Amino acid sequence: MVKLLLTGLWVCIVTLGAVYASVQMSMPALPVDEEARKKELQELVRGESITIPVISNGAITGYFLSRVSFMMDKEKIRNVKLPLTELTTDELFTLLIGNKMVDLSKPGAFDLEKFRSSIKDDLNGKLGDGLVAEVLVEQLDYLSKEDIRNNASRGNKNPNPGQKIVEGVKIDTPPQSADH
Repeated sequence: MVKLLLTGLWVCIVTLGAVYASVQMSMPALPVDEEARKKELQELVRGESITIPVISNGAITGYFLSRVSFMMDKEKIRNVKLPLTELTTDELFTLLIGNKMVDLSKPGAFDLEKFRSSIKDDLNGKLGDGLVAEVLVEQLDYLSKEDIRNNASRGNKNPNPGQKIVEGVKIDTPPQSADH
């Protein structure tokens, strides 16, 4: 009689275990939010405001005002010993002045995605592939010399903000990296 009771108890336990395992295996896996996982592996590196002079016919005709920040791989950025600010400044000079990606006579013709990908590809080429995950253009404006003179002569009353080339990305989080 005891053997019969123990056998029945054993069959019940095995059946419950099998049902529990089959239910667990049939449930869909929890969706992995790839975007959130990538954000956890990245760190925001704030760029500095940079003023780039525009030279035409041997004279300065105006200035580009820019601020570019980066989302970078947290692990790879620890190994970087190069000054990121200077590399960014060099890259912006190359793209805005050397390659003339911005044609001021055609303000709507600026290709922001090409600009971002050029910065990303060139910096990844210099610093190591995969370091720069995303380029965030916070500001890219143009002020002519006349705009600057007019702003100075008005005593900052109703200053002309210049020609906005890109409507920048707003970054609310404080900088996390003090080394770069």
